[in-house]
Amino acid sequence: MSERRLEGKVAVITGAASGIGRASLFRFLDEGARVVAGDIRGAELEETLSEAASHGEAAIVIGDVTEPETNERLVATACERFGRLDTFFANAGGVLPRETASTTYEMFRADLALNLDAFWLGAQAALPVMTAQAGGVLLATASGAGQGAVPGLASYGAAKAGGIALIRSLATEYGPRGIRANSISPGPIEAEGSLGYFESLPGGRAAYEAQLPLRRMGLPEEIASVAAFLASDDAAYVSGICLPVDGAISARLWQPVHE
Repeated sequence: MSERRLEGKVAVITGAASGIGRASLFRFLDEGARVVAGDIRGAELEETLSEAASHGEAAIVIGDVTEPETNERLVATACERFGRLDTFFANAGGVLPRETASTTYEMFRADLALNLDAFWLGAQAALPVMTAQAGGVLLATASGAGQGAVPGLASYGAAKAGGIALIRSLATEYGPRGIRANSISPGPIEAEGSLGYFESLPGGRAAYEAQLPLRRMGLPEEIASVAAFLASDDAAYVSGICLPVDGAISARLWQPVHE
C-alpha cells in the first residue's frame, strides 16, 4: 500500500481474531499504525498476530470486552507498549437470530452487554488518555439493525441503536477536547460468523444476494478501509455520524409487492 495515512498512530481494535476486526488489523498495520488487537478467542488471536507480523507492529490482549478490566488492559497495553492511543475501535459484537418471544431476559442482557455495554466500556477506558492527549478517535461497528427493524434481531437492534446514540453523544460532548466519535453500519458481510445464517435462509445465499442492490455481500476488507479512513486525519472534520457501508441497502424504500 502506497498511502500510509496512519503512520505514527496507535490503535486498539476489538474482535480482531476474525471478520471485520481481523481485516481492520491488517489494514491499520499496512497504513502505518501500531495496533493492540483484542479478542476473547485466544488461540485464533495468537494465530492472527503471527500472520500480521510481516505487516507491522502489534500486540494482543485476550479477554472479554463486556468486562471493564479487559478494556482497561487494552488501553494500558497501548500506552505501555506504544506510548499513546489514537483510536479505540470497538468492533466486537454478534448475535444469534431469534424471535422476541423466545428470547429470555438473560439472552437480552447478553446481547446488550456485547453490542452496547462494550462500546461504553471501551470509551470509558480510552477517554482519560485521549483527553490528556487533547485528541483521539472513538470508532464503533454498528449495524443496519440499529437503524431499521430486522426480524429476529430485536435485542441486537436495540443494542446497536443505543450504540449509535452513544457515539453521537460522545462526539458532541468530547469534540471540544479534540476527540472525534463515529460508527460504521455494515451491510451483510461475507464472514465466517454469518455465512451459515445466510445459507440457512430460503433459497440460501444466492437467493439472498439476488435481492441486494449490488447483488453481493460486502467483504470485511471493505469495512476495514472505511475504518482506516475514519481513524485518519483525512476524516479530521468527520464526527458524530453513523456511516452506512451496505451497498445501497439502506437507500432503498421497501414497498409491498402487488400481485
